Amino acid sequence: MALAKITSVTGRAVNVPGNDIDTDRIIPARFMKCVTFDGLGEFLFNDVRKDPKTGEITNHSLNDARFKGATILLSGANFGCGSSREHAPQAIQKYGFKAVIAENFAEIFFGNSTTLGMPCVTATREDIAKIAAAVEANPATEVVIDLVPLEVRFAGQTIKIAQRESARDALVHGRWDAIGELLDGLPAVQTTAKKLPYLAA
Repeated sequence: MALAKITSVTGRAVNVPGNDIDTDRIIPARFMKCVTFDGLGEFLFNDVRKDPKTGEITNHSLNDARFKGATILLSGANFGCGSSREHAPQAIQKYGFKAVIAENFAEIFFGNSTTLGMPCVTATREDIAKIAAAVEANPATEVVIDLVPLEVRFAGQTIKIAQRESARDALVHGRWDAIGELLDGLPAVQTTAKKLPYLAA
């Protein structure tokens, strides 16, 4: 199963502002009692999208009908900090997001997202604010994250982004899932194993 080469992501965006948005805010621990990751998207940002006392829907940007169907998430600094739970990027992806643009990311969250084929790219606070302003003015604004020249294009504007080269290379060349790569190379592994005397039956 060859992995997709992810050179760009195009879609509408939504801004979830704030710094130090941790993995427990992204997906509260009580929703992690699952056998698979399926269905986690339903509980993305659950405790800030609903009033904890009344259960009523809040004015969180993901509750705004104008941004329904957005596939690019905008946020602030140190996104995905806190515990190393893989459920956080899984919940973001299962909700329907294909990429995240933030000022910077927590290390483990960044790695877990990359292995899902979900690019996490960084931009300056000022440039993220420009994208956020454009989509607030027109939620239908098309945002293009181009990993080849490392830029984002939207509403006639272009900003520069950054991404760790190892992650960019893996995404662009379809090598972002180590297990997928191993399965693809299984015939070669089996051929090599036959040549090893200590593995001979």
